[in-house]
Amino acid sequence: MSAATIERPHADEHAPYYGKYIARVPDGDLVSLLREQLMDTVALLRGVSPDRADFAYGPGKWTIKEVVGHLVDTERVMAYRALRFARNDRTELPGFDENTWAVNSDAASRTLGDLLEEFQVVRSSTIHLAKHLSADALARRGSANGQEVSVRALFYIIAGHERHHADLLRERYLPQ
Repeated sequence: MSAATIERPHADEHAPYYGKYIARVPDGDLVSLLREQLMDTVALLRGVSPDRADFAYGPGKWTIKEVVGHLVDTERVMAYRALRFARNDRTELPGFDENTWAVNSDAASRTLGDLLEEFQVVRSSTIHLAKHLSADALARRGSANGQEVSVRALFYIIAGHERHHADLLRERYLPQ
């Protein structure tokens, strides 16, 4: 079976909130973009010193390590949703509180290198899932956090969410 192209989702395939992430994803091969993002983000953060990894740009803001942990957690949740819905599982899935998860992630006790390694593993898993789904599976929908979403929208949300945070890292955490 050859991999299906992951078409850009329509507005009715996700909650309006996620439109801001999907809009950040350029046209083209989404699976290739997911690979490129992984390489770019790891390269961006690979040289961050241990003391800088604990930097937050303001009170109540996440540290660099917490941002990476948040990327990992969110991608896991979105990919899990995609898997369930792609397999035609119509079970309503719960939401999650990203701030509660970040506080309880224990990112401060980990190294940035360890978090980046986990991000690489999770993203590789996401890529393998995405590239082997049929067009029918990509178009399937389910409900998460009380909102209907398609499988393909979930992959676009993953890419756009990562792009959002990578841009914030460049602008607020690692200015040139």
